[in-house]
Amino acid sequence: MQRFTLGGAAVMLLVLSVSNSAFAVCRDNVVLVHGNTGNPSDFAKTITELKRRGYADAEIFAPSWGSKVCAACNDHNGSEETPVEDALVNAIAASCTGKVDVITHSMGGTLAARVIIKDGLRPYVQNFVGIAGAFRGLWSCGTYPWNVWSSTCGSWGLSVSNPFLNSISGVRFADRMHSIKSNIDQIVCSTGVCTVGGVHSSSIWNQTSTTTYALGHFGLLSDTAVKQVDLIQ
Repeated sequence: MQRFTLGGAAVMLLVLSVSNSAFAVCRDNVVLVHGNTGNPSDFAKTITELKRRGYADAEIFAPSWGSKVCAACNDHNGSEETPVEDALVNAIAASCTGKVDVITHSMGGTLAARVIIKDGLRPYVQNFVGIAGAFRGLWSCGTYPWNVWSSTCGSWGLSVSNPFLNSISGVRFADRMHSIKSNIDQIVCSTGVCTVGGVHSSSIWNQTSTTTYALGHFGLLSDTAVKQVDLIQ
């Protein structure tokens, strides 16, 4: 049998080639958290864009949380947390970088923030993208404790100045935080006012960047896939 040997230079080139290839495909896993009564399929265009850029199914985690038929029943405490928590923990454990990027829509943003902070996952989150979130609350829910009487608007919901939102106010939950927002958002701006305390409710404290589009609440998710993935690169 004829044997082939490699010289020192060839071996070095081979090692560098393998190392560079391994480095090129080592990136943060991505966790996609949908909004109230939503589904992972809401991120269809985002997933398509991720795959276009080389992400594999195993690098994308998309939990399904909360009631799909009762928007007023969901809040940020209890059973809604578990699927998001499991996805984040599993994504971090499987990440070759040891970190993850999180892209959220609507109430999924405040829910993901809650889980990251409560579970001490902040050191493992590289990028957080909040699309059409209500990080400062929804005027349509009223002001706590004179809020609309529902779980989604209660003390663990999205009423302005409630204990839950106060508890995450000003807290960092990623190395870099980005918001995508609109001044014609049918949910965040449903009362005609998008701001709380003079700041757009979809803005995140200490955010790295923010982008405003002339899109509706759901268009902000479906029509900004390229921007979303750009923000986590």
